[in-house]
Amino acid sequence: MELDLSPKLAKKVYGDDGGSYYAWCPNELPMLREGNIGAAKLALEKNGFALPRYSDSSMVAYVLQGAGVAGIILPESEEKVIAIKKGDAIALPFGVITWWYNKEDTELVVLFMGDTSKGHKPGQFIDFFLTGSNGIFTGFTTDFVKRAWDVDDDIAKALIGNQKGKGIVKLDANVKMPEPKPDHRKGMALNCEEAPLDTDIKNAGNVVLLNTQNLPLVGQVGLGADLVRLEGNAMCSPGFSCDSALQVTYIVKGSGRLQVVGADGKRFLETIVKAGNLLIVPRFFVVSKIADPGGLSWFSIITTPNPMFTHLAGSIGAWKAVSPEVLQAAFKVPAETEKLFRSKRTNDAIFFPPPN
Repeated sequence: MELDLSPKLAKKVYGDDGGSYYAWCPNELPMLREGNIGAAKLALEKNGFALPRYSDSSMVAYVLQGAGVAGIILPESEEKVIAIKKGDAIALPFGVITWWYNKEDTELVVLFMGDTSKGHKPGQFIDFFLTGSNGIFTGFTTDFVKRAWDVDDDIAKALIGNQKGKGIVKLDANVKMPEPKPDHRKGMALNCEEAPLDTDIKNAGNVVLLNTQNLPLVGQVGLGADLVRLEGNAMCSPGFSCDSALQVTYIVKGSGRLQVVGADGKRFLETIVKAGNLLIVPRFFVVSKIADPGGLSWFSIITTPNPMFTHLAGSIGAWKAVSPEVLQAAFKVPAETEKLFRSKRTNDAIFFPPPN
């Protein structure tokens, strides 16, 4: 089994002075195609406006930087206009129409990761724009537009031809956009940097899980997600997804060492990961990370809405449940060694502080 699991950076697909759209290519990261996973980033400058669109894939959006406004229209539902900021996770099911706007000086950057198994191209999102030079209006003839929207020739030509931008445009500063409504956020977004911690180990790390309990829409998306923050020189326990799910990881901040081990005890990957990297861990492969002194944070999606993991070290490690006699026989070690092995990591679960 030969797999290229090396982390990759996104490449620019299109953009102008309003911002840019970046994506990871399945040809460079083959696991995207094999796992039917898409990944992309939207970066909007001040007054940048990502034109209304829908995608052929369900996905989770995560705000990496900045603050802005998002418009979300679920099928047969009213538009939700929500304020978004760094740390927000948003579930985007099939058929949802979205637009994104940045009115702040700081660049707004949004990460998208999702399931492309029902899309047109495995490992790649295909967006369908409602307006712009590549929007649906440009594909229909004028008489179809007139008939469908009950407008005259001049209005039809304006709808078809006025917007010359493609995907992203920069609006004039005096253009008024809808103001976000606080009550629209409920059930639409969860800020992972402010949410209650699911696990918090002193001097080691913490994790926030995104699931059907705290963001029910992820059930429609079919994905779970988490935000993990490792302290400097701390370690994340070797573990694997025990429900046949793929784990797609984007490094949000910092850097560190990463190892992935697969079947036959083969180390498939040993590398340094840093902010901007994306990597995919295959089903049942065991992964572990050690943060550099500056710490390491990552956001992951898991291809099931309520993921389960088996950890191989720590107080909840699977080895703790195995009987002493089996451990002795399996490792071919004396009882004293087995007792020493079992006595370690009795207080630390999942994350381990730096050694003294």
